[in-house]
Amino acid sequence: MQPLLIVNPRSGGGRTGETFEQMRDPIERALGPVDVVLTERARHATDLAREAALAGRQTVVAVGGDGSVHEVVNGLMQGREQGAKSTRLGVIGQGTGGDFRKSLEIEHRLDRYCAAIAGGKTRALDVGRFSHAVEDPGAAPESAYFVNILSIGLGGLVDRYVAETTKSLGGTLAYFAASLRGLLDSAVGVLACEIRDNGTTRNEQISSRSMAICNGRFFGGGMQVAPMAKIDDGHFDVVDLGAAPRLKFAAVSSKMYSGTHVHHPDVKHFRCDRIHIDLLNPDVRDRFLLDVDGEPFGRLPITIELIPHALEVFSA
Repeated sequence: MQPLLIVNPRSGGGRTGETFEQMRDPIERALGPVDVVLTERARHATDLAREAALAGRQTVVAVGGDGSVHEVVNGLMQGREQGAKSTRLGVIGQGTGGDFRKSLEIEHRLDRYCAAIAGGKTRALDVGRFSHAVEDPGAAPESAYFVNILSIGLGGLVDRYVAETTKSLGGTLAYFAASLRGLLDSAVGVLACEIRDNGTTRNEQISSRSMAICNGRFFGGGMQVAPMAKIDDGHFDVVDLGAAPRLKFAAVSSKMYSGTHVHHPDVKHFRCDRIHIDLLNPDVRDRFLLDVDGEPFGRLPITIELIPHALEVFSA
């Protein structure tokens, strides 16, 4: 079968929908004939990717931002659960953040994305699976997958505020306003963590304003939260940003763009392949939310486990 391109026309502030027909010719020059479908609703890409995998499609390409990649991966993993394990994932990044493609080491250019897919070089991508408490059972599944980063605390709160911020501000200003509001409203969570790595389990109590469970290295539009993380090493890298007062927390967090925050004494790092996290101070539950591959996704408690080498993904 021809490669299937699942295109999110709303990604990149709607630019993908406006420019895709101009993109199609150079894509087909690189890849040959392709089939194209445009998503029409939230999680439509998940349904399309699952159906493609079950139909035996060898290559499915997510054309959009990190949210589009997240949805396509969820569809491919659902297909995998039903025995369809041979579909490969391609990425043509068209969103504003592009954090996952940075871990694939693909330059943000259409010809580079196409060259990676046409070249046929793949990596065996680890995938995270999680089950959690949901705020609205009709809006989000109780269990799903992620490929980049799942964070708890401040990140989920910022996601909520971005959704509430007027679009007239523009994407960058809206995110800045939401981040400032999120920091001001953020809370320190007291977390009960059951951590497993290589068959050994331990229990820890961790106080944190934000914790990231990382398969990839980047989130938040280029912040290198886990510079040590690799998408195919069979482990999560967990980065706890600590429980400092807001101003100090902001100062430490600003170092994530360079990755040097990991050397600060407030920041802790450990590895695992499974972690269960619950909140011991429920009075902050409404401000201690989940961010999954850049999308808001509910609240604690949560159980997260790594599925090693679950998908083949085209990379540079």
